[in-house]
Amino acid sequence: MKLSCLPVSLYADFVSGRRSLPDWFRIAADLGLDGADISVAHFNWNDRAELDRLRDNAAQAGVRIAMVVTYSDFTLPDPEARRREQAAVHAQIEAAARLEAPYVRLTAGQSWPGVARADGMVWAAEGLSQAAAYASGLGVTALYENHTRGSVWRWNDFSQPADRFLELVAATEGSDLKVLFDTANNLALWDCPETVLARVRKRVAAVHLADIEQPGAFKPVVPGMGASPHASILKILRAEGFDGWISVEEASGNGLDGLAASFRHADAVWQSIGGVPRSNTVSAEQQG
Repeated sequence: MKLSCLPVSLYADFVSGRRSLPDWFRIAADLGLDGADISVAHFNWNDRAELDRLRDNAAQAGVRIAMVVTYSDFTLPDPEARRREQAAVHAQIEAAARLEAPYVRLTAGQSWPGVARADGMVWAAEGLSQAAAYASGLGVTALYENHTRGSVWRWNDFSQPADRFLELVAATEGSDLKVLFDTANNLALWDCPETVLARVRKRVAAVHLADIEQPGAFKPVVPGMGASPHASILKILRAEGFDGWISVEEASGNGLDGLAASFRHADAVWQSIGGVPRSNTVSAEQQG
């Protein structure tokens, strides 16, 4: 497998200017990662010169931008707003292609008050399928996540409940859309992640290795320190032949120490289920 990270714990630093995305690429390389994920909230995805600089910054650091995280909101109540959103998502996918990222993360949309389930399902399935087809045409794989809430959102994800997520995966069967399976989000609503994964495992192209303190509440902790059954989840995927990108979603707020600990955990749990060790894994001694 290849290891990347979505550094949610560093988001406040990016917003404040205390750290930049090039800083993040250097941190990722120093900690032995193969890739570094980035969010569209932290760069100008319409600026080609900036995109070229970011791509070059990652290459110079020795990592690739593995995934561009969007907050696609296909459940907006207003039809014109949904059309604008689709255009914005297409532009973000173009940015991912220019950054040479293999993946772009998509979400169904927010749980907007007053949106009926049936309408939201139709709108989300249409938006996800169209975006996935557009991404495929640019050489990017679109991934739909079992998601909780975007950092720039007001409301939780429309498809946070497992039954809605599974319905949308089924509704997009035959499209170019793949699944980004998050190891913790289902637990926030007491849904069993292994049960959900068993229904979508053949569509999974990448993993968000995340963790929460306990089921029933979304309180992120350093991956490996909470309730998420990482070994059993990865074992299910490995049985399907999965050997792709695992992105650690580190949102504990523990800074670089939390990042380093989560990467050691990811490597250890992968090897514990018989996975082949990564060639550029940095040892605990090297990480200090």
